[in-house]
Amino acid sequence: MSEIKLKHNEKLDIENILKDLDKYRPKRRGWTWRTPVPGLKMGPFEYRDCTTPMENSIALPSAKYFDFIDPQGTSVITTEIASGRFEDDIRRMRMAAWHGADHIMVIRTAGQSHMDGLMEGTPQGIGGVPITRKQVRAQRKALDLIEEEVGRPINYHSYVSGVAGPDVAVMFAEEGINGAHQDPQYNVLYRNINCVRSFVDACESKSILAWADIAQIDGAHNANATAREAWKVMPELIVQHAINSLFSEKVGIKPENICLSTVPPTAPPAPSVFMDLPYAVALRQICDRYKMRAQMNTKYMDSSAREATVTHVLNMLISKLTRADIQSTITPDEGRNVPWHIYNMEACDTAKQTMVGLDGLMDMVELKMEGPLGEKAREIKERACLFMEEILEVGGYFKAVEEGFFVDSAQYPERNGDGIARKIEGGVGYGYIYERDEDYMAPVTAHYGYNNVAQYGGDPTDPSSLIGGCTFEDPDKIVYIDELNDEDNVHVRMAETAKYRLTDIVKPEMEWLADGIVMLNMFIPANKRTAEVIAVEIGKKLGLLDPEVINREVMQEAEGTRIEMKGRVDFDIDISKLVIPPEPVLLSESEIREDVASHPLKVVCGTVGQDEHSVGLREIIDIKHGGIEKFGIEVHYLGTSVPVEKLVDAAVELNAEVILASTIISHDNIHYKNMKRIHELAIEKGIREDVIICAGGTQVIPEEAVKTGIDAGFGRNSHGIDVATFIIEERRRRREK
Repeated sequence: MSEIKLKHNEKLDIENILKDLDKYRPKRRGWTWRTPVPGLKMGPFEYRDCTTPMENSIALPSAKYFDFIDPQGTSVITTEIASGRFEDDIRRMRMAAWHGADHIMVIRTAGQSHMDGLMEGTPQGIGGVPITRKQVRAQRKALDLIEEEVGRPINYHSYVSGVAGPDVAVMFAEEGINGAHQDPQYNVLYRNINCVRSFVDACESKSILAWADIAQIDGAHNANATAREAWKVMPELIVQHAINSLFSEKVGIKPENICLSTVPPTAPPAPSVFMDLPYAVALRQICDRYKMRAQMNTKYMDSSAREATVTHVLNMLISKLTRADIQSTITPDEGRNVPWHIYNMEACDTAKQTMVGLDGLMDMVELKMEGPLGEKAREIKERACLFMEEILEVGGYFKAVEEGFFVDSAQYPERNGDGIARKIEGGVGYGYIYERDEDYMAPVTAHYGYNNVAQYGGDPTDPSSLIGGCTFEDPDKIVYIDELNDEDNVHVRMAETAKYRLTDIVKPEMEWLADGIVMLNMFIPANKRTAEVIAVEIGKKLGLLDPEVINREVMQEAEGTRIEMKGRVDFDIDISKLVIPPEPVLLSESEIREDVASHPLKVVCGTVGQDEHSVGLREIIDIKHGGIEKFGIEVHYLGTSVPVEKLVDAAVELNAEVILASTIISHDNIHYKNMKRIHELAIEKGIREDVIICAGGTQVIPEEAVKTGIDAGFGRNSHGIDVATFIIEERRRRREK
């Protein structure tokens, strides 16, 4: 099998990923944590809490001012991917990895966790998993390549739940999965799987996770995602975490691989830090042997991306104050069902920026345990202990579930009577647990309970040797099934999008290749209901198919509403027919400074004609805005509404090498006429060969500006370094003539 290598400037070849999957074996197994590098120096900064940098990544936007450094915090960053088309999920995985995610969770595919058996070769899911071996193997194969590309191990994760949990766990161990949700309480409370069946299955599943060194994340956070008043279930959350964690440890999972899925119970406009910080402290104190996987509360999340981002950052402040080993980035797609590429990347960047921004925080502050924080944390722990004591008093966990102890929306010990109750003798899988026969034999590597291989001539310490190794030792024994459905499979889907993968034809996308989805932001000066109808009509007039409002926020009841709308376009773009200008190459700041230091440079500038706009030119010249003054260039600013004659005369009087003209007004092409006049006046004054003339403004098209006779034009989004680069390079060219 030929080795595949990714090239940074080439798209993933999904067909190549799918090729020879029956022969592919994962390159590693087990969970990987980041490696701390105390005192890490990157660019002009030194970091106290960062880890080994990536070899290739997408830095934060403002990092361009610091040579694109991309420090990585200590917390593993999760991204949850949920499109349901694994070939497109693979592409999103690559994007997420470049933005700093090293824990890729694949969740909620077509089956929505409701299948009761392992189905190979179909797109259906069990326990929230894209469950076919083909999907799992293709994604792990892709991640093996992607982690080589970015230079950091990437943990791949999904769910071991449902009545097929042990089957799923086996496949995960075989296929190099690194993390998994596994919590028998989740099955009981939210899937109505029989109590005994769920815990027996969990014993087997956890034994397999332990062998494969898979990090386990629990599901306790679902309680505050389900209770009517989420902030009241803090004591129960601790109890659920404690039960699953200790159970996992007893079965054999290492404490450092046991992760608590912690979710702050509040949401805006609650005083979230004051309420959530004591809970986080209490949980860490009781479960200090285990890892913490923090995520944001999505129960109360609405469709505002801004609100979700602020909630995310506040949650991460608590993560930093109380040690989070894994930082989840559940995004607004939870609130408005738009699981788009851009939101995964934004959330990863939000986590990365926040964690690096809080670098060294705990070296400067400490939690004040005297006062409300300590008192509240102690109260939560006391309530949790009393909750556990009552579970024992009524006859144990199963009995407590039957009596509706869990997900009751009152704060323990109060009860509202609205908890989830499940019958001990009932639920999915009831009656399907059988006692093993005395001569039961299981010649497999990781197994809960006895194997009995000795009486068949086997070695109890190496039971699978009796059959020459099971699938864990001998992957060639795995039966690989490709596709069972002739109509719903990856090959059919990829045939439909072939022209977008194999040609220069491009269509916008948000979730799936060439889905044609675009989003529009607009302000409608009308009340919310009217604004929604107006927005949809605007979408139709713009030619969008299926326009739909996905977010609306009232700016003021009478004055207007902000609308976010999505829709589809039914056209595509042929790149081969486009004229794409080359990317400008900018000089480094140090190179510009050195040139100016050795060849002093004087510039005269102003906004010309009857134009009173000053902001644009100020951003180009002022040191405050990163303008050309910061390179040591001597700037003489003449103000606004400067006659072109005055600008040229000033250049003569000051013996300036450069004239910069700013022009915003464009009626009757006055901006180009002024440029032409500056060029002509410079000729009349006899200085044209000695002066560089540049003009810019939001209405300036650089190519049209040069046609007027000047040396360069600068349009919208131009910056000081763009202008400085041109001037320095043009000066060099003239000196070399």
